[in-house]
Amino acid sequence: MVRSPASRLWPALGAAACVASVALALVAQHRFDMQPCPWCILQRFLFLVLAAWLAVSALWPRSGLQRLWTGLAAVPAGCGMAAALWMHFVAAKSSSCDLTLADRVMQATGLDTRYPEVFEVRGNCADAAIAILGVPFEIWSLGLFAVLAALALAHALARTDARP
Repeated sequence: MVRSPASRLWPALGAAACVASVALALVAQHRFDMQPCPWCILQRFLFLVLAAWLAVSALWPRSGLQRLWTGLAAVPAGCGMAAALWMHFVAAKSSSCDLTLADRVMQATGLDTRYPEVFEVRGNCADAAIAILGVPFEIWSLGLFAVLAALALAHALARTDARP
């Protein structure tokens, strides 16, 4: 079954939103000196994983496999939601966030040493608790992860009309 261009649109837009969110975080870090904590960095990583996942979904050649792949994008989105919630309710209230799960995950990837301008931890969790327009940074992140997870699941579960 050949897919319509519309079935590729939302995964492509979702991937673009993920990349844009990381770009905005980098602007905040390098232009406005908002230094990231381990949980911020983990969310960046998860946004890039999700962007890659959705980009593959947008390019997938078959409808059924594409819907499955897009539905599975809810996994990294859910991990991002968990990271944002942990950061908000636990880590942001701690002055030290050394050797947390977020630190260990990022050290295991090696991205913190390979791409330090993007993935190196430069702040602690309490200092990284910053609000934009009165809303904590991690809540903005949580919202985007939640929207993308909901869209992924909706796309995966949507009925497709069979054409003769």
